Amino acid sequence: MLDLNLLRVLDVMLEERNVTRAGARLGLTQSAVSHALNRLRYTLSDELFVRGPSGMQPTARAIEMGPQVHAALVQLQAAVAPADFSPATSERRFVLAAGTFSCAVLTPPLVSRMAAEAPLAELSIDQYTADVFDRLDALRLDFTVGGVLAAPARFAHEVIIRESLAWVVRSEHPLAQLDRVGLEDLVSVPHVVIAGARQGLDEVSERRGFVTRASWEETGAFEAALATQGLARRIGVSVPDSYSAIAVVSRSDMVTLIPRRLALMSAQSGRLKLIEPPYLSPSVDISLIYLKERLVEPAIAWMRDLIRGVAAGI
Repeated sequence: MLDLNLLRVLDVMLEERNVTRAGARLGLTQSAVSHALNRLRYTLSDELFVRGPSGMQPTARAIEMGPQVHAALVQLQAAVAPADFSPATSERRFVLAAGTFSCAVLTPPLVSRMAAEAPLAELSIDQYTADVFDRLDALRLDFTVGGVLAAPARFAHEVIIRESLAWVVRSEHPLAQLDRVGLEDLVSVPHVVIAGARQGLDEVSERRGFVTRASWEETGAFEAALATQGLARRIGVSVPDSYSAIAVVSRSDMVTLIPRRLALMSAQSGRLKLIEPPYLSPSVDISLIYLKERLVEPAIAWMRDLIRGVAAGI
């Protein structure tokens, strides 16, 4: 009888074409994946994968089997999923990957709703790192929330928050004393830009078929406004996230562009002041991403609806 775990290896290898990456998704060592492939080769009397210049290339037999194997694994997963889900008594652990903005804005009300409706359940917030889409496919993540503009067909892609942007400076900054801040004023001081956290994510996104937003400023509205007036800004420092940008700005004469909700939260301390963009600044969409096939799991369907409801109330 064929071990179903071997078919899972085949399914992941057909997508990754790389033993190391497949092992990472499956939680297996490279040698364990190779051993599983050798067992499959013996059982099916086919090489299945051969080494090529761009990785492990599937044989005609592996390509033919792929769609049927994947469909069968999905059906098996649905078959063994609990028939119902009771939030009030469930001790299930939900795993969500989120960046700085989502952690600050979405997570607190989500935790409050879970405490009321599913007091025994656990919520784990993971980092939004370059392997986020691999973890979704490997079922190590249930959901991810971030700046995803498009996703492969097997993923649901729902815009749940629409956010605007604002510039911030420390409250004693010379710009904070102006009645109106123009483009010339903004470029008169160094800028803090948020860029470091994206390292590696764009390359992985493209390989996996995702389109992601590179930064809060990716719409290009600010740079376009500067170009029309022949202006240029000076970048003083690049940081990995919005809170790092806020920390730098609050202790310097620099300025930064961040999500408005984070800006408002930070301004409550009295240390920062918001500056409205002196140009047309489009809003930015934050999306919820998950595997469509997992909606057959009552717990996943419940959590999806909970996240939607919380986001709608923000």
